[in-house]
Amino acid sequence: MLSSMARARLNRVGATLFERGWLSSNNILITGSNGPTALIDSGYCTHADQTVDLVEAGLEGRRLELLLNTHLHSDHCGGNAALQQNHPGVHTLIPSGLAEAVRQWDTEALSYADTGQECPRFAFDGVLRPGDSLRLGDWTWDIHGAKGHDPHAIVLFQPDNGVLISADALWQNGFGVVFPELEGLSAFEEVGQTLDCIEDLSPAVILPGHGSAFDDVQLALERARGRLQRFVEFPEQHLRHAHKVLIKFKLLERKSVTFQDLLQWIQQTPYVAKAAPSEAPASERWLEELIRDLERSRAVERRGEMIFDL
Repeated sequence: MLSSMARARLNRVGATLFERGWLSSNNILITGSNGPTALIDSGYCTHADQTVDLVEAGLEGRRLELLLNTHLHSDHCGGNAALQQNHPGVHTLIPSGLAEAVRQWDTEALSYADTGQECPRFAFDGVLRPGDSLRLGDWTWDIHGAKGHDPHAIVLFQPDNGVLISADALWQNGFGVVFPELEGLSAFEEVGQTLDCIEDLSPAVILPGHGSAFDDVQLALERARGRLQRFVEFPEQHLRHAHKVLIKFKLLERKSVTFQDLLQWIQQTPYVAKAAPSEAPASERWLEELIRDLERSRAVERRGEMIFDL
């Protein structure tokens, strides 16, 4: 639970956290009397109507002027198109590294093809660059690079009030899958550098991409570094974790699926297919093991050929 001081800091910067389930990232609405009203991250596309409703309620009649994305994974920008349609004239800003991919709508460069996820096409008006600052509500926020989970990700920090919007760089109990590692690119060191950056900023309260806001920042950093060290020492653990995350995400989206349909989806999804054996009996055994792991953690339920999200 947040301390009263942490809640006061969030009130001062005009930040409202819409905490979502794990299919959609959290959305953060920032309002004020002297600067633009802004939404940071927009959730997954199947939750777009709910995102629009949450934002409308939070705006209380104000106009949404800015839409920002901390990074362009589908669970953070899947509601962009719906918000642009419902708020004509909203100015959309994305991390600079994928601007050309969005302009060309390259679903491979944007990871949607590789993860087997969806994202309706959206437009953008400008870019977010590490080292720059921008006005959100009544305060100026600094943009910092946050490589690791995504090579183009950014975080936003309001230094006067010590408020950090950390996206998937740091949660209360970890951080997001290190996707470059799934492509054979070394990125664990970058995760550590981002954690160091967050510690140097010394935030008083963090609004993460998933989960509740928190102010026990040092404890969260210790947990994240412990998790990172395990992945560095045993990279196969990270790989297996990533595959379970992608399967769980698909179950969150679909609610239920047959074993064979899930196997077919895996064979068509590059980030998972690269690890699955190509021969049918072996690939089925591989998937069976992952499903059993997810069952043990009570993330899914298996009933015969049907697999259900929990």
